[in-house]
Amino acid sequence: MMEYNEKEILEALRNEKTKYHAFSQLVEHYREPLYWRIRRIVIAHEDANDVLQNTFIKVWSNMDKFQMRAQFSTWINRIAINESLDFLRSKKDKISTDEYGGVAIKLLADDYFDGDATQALLQEAIATLPEVQRTVFNLRYFDEMKYNEMSQVLGTSEGALKASYHLAVKKICDFLKLRD
Repeated sequence: MMEYNEKEILEALRNEKTKYHAFSQLVEHYREPLYWRIRRIVIAHEDANDVLQNTFIKVWSNMDKFQMRAQFSTWINRIAINESLDFLRSKKDKISTDEYGGVAIKLLADDYFDGDATQALLQEAIATLPEVQRTVFNLRYFDEMKYNEMSQVLGTSEGALKASYHLAVKKICDFLKLRD
């Protein structure tokens, strides 16, 4: 496998002769981590694939707008998260806080979910969170994203993110206590 050099790839994207190959390297590098980041937000495998595809289409369409002032990873993560949240907002049968049993059942029936009942229950608890708390929790807990990076990606203060994370953890603990 070739070594990934983001600076060289971003420069190659600006060259008409090398941009397609450079973009395929970006896709190869970011496909899996973005898939899982998106999947934790939208839950279903098929939805995650659709959102991932939309993310890469948006990245390709807007590469000329990327100014290289911020890190590319911050920019692409922001696009992926925004696409995920837009997808949830537009989905008519999106998961609501009243559908507690639905997420675990769907995950356990999903061929692409390799977790156990405990992990499915955790995902069910996460699905009950409001959109912002769910996103912050996923980024902090699963992706181990630092608050300062999360602040850049989500465009909000670190203090607000810490508060959202704290509330999310409390709600998840309360949910899991009720399931004991």
